[in-house]
Amino acid sequence: MDNNNFPNTDYDADEVINEFKEKIRWPKSEEVTAVVKPKNVPLKLLLSFIATVVIGAVAYYMMLPALNIHDTQMYTFIILLIAVFMGVFSLLCKANVKIEHREYVKKKSVIPAVIVGVILVVMAIGWVTGITLFRASSYSQLITISDGDFEADFEEISYDKVPRIDGPRAITLADQQLGSLSEYKSQYVVSNTSTQINYKNTPVRVAYLEYADFFKWINNTKDGLPAYMLIDLVSQKVSAVNCVEKFGEGIKYSPSELFNEKLYRHIRFQYPTYLLDTPNFEIADDMHPYWITPVLDKTIGLFGGTDVKGAIITDALNGESNYYDIEQIKSDKSLSWIDVVYSERLLIEQYNYYGKLKNGFWNSIIFQNDVNITSNGNGNIAMDDDVWVYTGVTSSESDASNFGFILCNQRTKETRYYQNAGAMEEAAIKSARDAVQNYGYNATFPILLGIDGNPTYFMSLYGDSNTVKGYAFVSLEDKTVVGTGLLDVAKSDAKALNSAVESYIDALEAKGVANGVDKNDVIVDENQISSSDTADKPETESVKISGEVTDIKSSVNDGNTVYYFQINGKYYYVKVTTSMEALLVKKGDTIEFTINKADEKLENFIPAQNLEIK
Repeated sequence: MDNNNFPNTDYDADEVINEFKEKIRWPKSEEVTAVVKPKNVPLKLLLSFIATVVIGAVAYYMMLPALNIHDTQMYTFIILLIAVFMGVFSLLCKANVKIEHREYVKKKSVIPAVIVGVILVVMAIGWVTGITLFRASSYSQLITISDGDFEADFEEISYDKVPRIDGPRAITLADQQLGSLSEYKSQYVVSNTSTQINYKNTPVRVAYLEYADFFKWINNTKDGLPAYMLIDLVSQKVSAVNCVEKFGEGIKYSPSELFNEKLYRHIRFQYPTYLLDTPNFEIADDMHPYWITPVLDKTIGLFGGTDVKGAIITDALNGESNYYDIEQIKSDKSLSWIDVVYSERLLIEQYNYYGKLKNGFWNSIIFQNDVNITSNGNGNIAMDDDVWVYTGVTSSESDASNFGFILCNQRTKETRYYQNAGAMEEAAIKSARDAVQNYGYNATFPILLGIDGNPTYFMSLYGDSNTVKGYAFVSLEDKTVVGTGLLDVAKSDAKALNSAVESYIDALEAKGVANGVDKNDVIVDENQISSSDTADKPETESVKISGEVTDIKSSVNDGNTVYYFQINGKYYYVKVTTSMEALLVKKGDTIEFTINKADEKLENFIPAQNLEIK
């Protein structure tokens, strides 16, 4: 056999492997004897610039930083551009495979590295010059506090005119109403975000719709969102306001849109240098939908002392925007319909700066003389045709009681302090829950009212279904003084409300603090309570309507069944509790009923009464 036909096996495997490693080993910097300039450097710089522009455009489209020295995102964006440029240039020079080119790129990276270093130093200086340690006095002066007169300010606020449901409960009702409207329910959902405003002197919440999913967006984005939800916080009635029918087009710009119609991106392209806060959805007196976007300013250092300097009003239908200075918003009567410019978060933050830092930074930490902060949670009330944020004021050590409370105007930032000491809101909520513990109901965040001069917490009670089940009143000064009224017992919302205030007055008298309150001066006409609505106040003149029913829908609101009958293209709704005849109506029947003359101008969902089948 010829041994030459067999491969040579006389070798050391480790030696071969080490030899291979030596061939592919990346040399160390000190082993490089020359720095080689890559070929076509100008072309590589041009290509790096083009790549940076493309990647930067995509990054800007997603990040949307303000081109403003007070926006930290702008600095991040600039650093990102520098990193992209140098990264692309390094790859084009093949610095990842040729160490002599890598050394060249490293030398050319000195200037970009210095620029990044300068940016970081500027950010650090800007942050340091704006921290509370050095600028406590400036932070404490962001908000001006005046003393309020409880009896005078709250004299006009009656318990039958305050919000009976909060944001989460309002959204629940809106979801229920939307689910009863077949033209909307499969394509849209109600946004979890709503805005409390005053509409025709009635506290309401408005919530925009969102597309149910990506495919629903594809199917409907051309026409926009067709409607928004209007929730009356007093009567708890919900309406879907059809923008297509009322204004001829849908809502084209909203947070639920994508690409250029996405609200924040649309506003950023119009105002690239402004610091934008979260837009609020509001409606004007004619029910036209708008987005109100507060424009922020940093008044302390580069990044501290956040305040509002104006607002951008954007037409939700066509996207037209206008900027107004904050002083104009406060004084211009044509803009008085705007209710929310200062967010609840910002107002509470500014008060906490005032409460903690008015006597200096070190006092807020060591001595804590006269240091106070807002209590946990806040609510809203309507007063002077504006929306005010309410929250209690307590010590920084979280005492079990409040010294007083504040009201902050969300349009003007006017802030009033009321020195009415008493139970914290959480304690009042617990007292209300304990009073109905057999039912297992919870309570909304309290609203402070004056019941015949007695500072009183008012709360709605709700169950697992998230709908209102009753009401509770708890004394601010003595949380054991509680009055409740339940819908299951009283059989109507109005009676439950009056029952709660009656039992509260009885509890005050039992404690000897009622001061001779006459219930007749406090109890409100139940018909007056039930008639509250966001539409124009009804006139005495009524109009008869008759016609053939072409469509019938129904919904359940607060346990009340409501029927909607379409006649001549409009829907008229009737509660079963006011007209049992509604149960017998069939499609094709001719019916007759009356509506208030003032409601004739409503486009849809018109309240009706005195229904008869012809």
